[in-house]
Amino acid sequence: MNQTGVFERMKRAIESAPRNGYVAELHLQVIKYADLLDGISGKEFCEKLGLTPSWGVEFAKMRKIAGRLREAGLEPERI
Repeated sequence: MNQTGVFERMKRAIESAPRNGYVAELHLQVIKYADLLDGISGKEFCEKLGLTPSWGVEFAKMRKIAGRLREAGLEPERI
């Protein structure tokens, strides 16, 4: 899957999340696709998803956590 496809999938998942689950879904999507988001800045991430720049901080946090979760046995394809 290419990065364009990833952003489209992420956008659909986030938009379809319940209102009180928006942030959790954003976090899950970043963790799920962390490998494909390598090299993407927080600013670029926000621009591609139509988010305000402040979400770039959350993006950076989740990318860092994703590696540790995978080392602990997380299988992103099951998310």
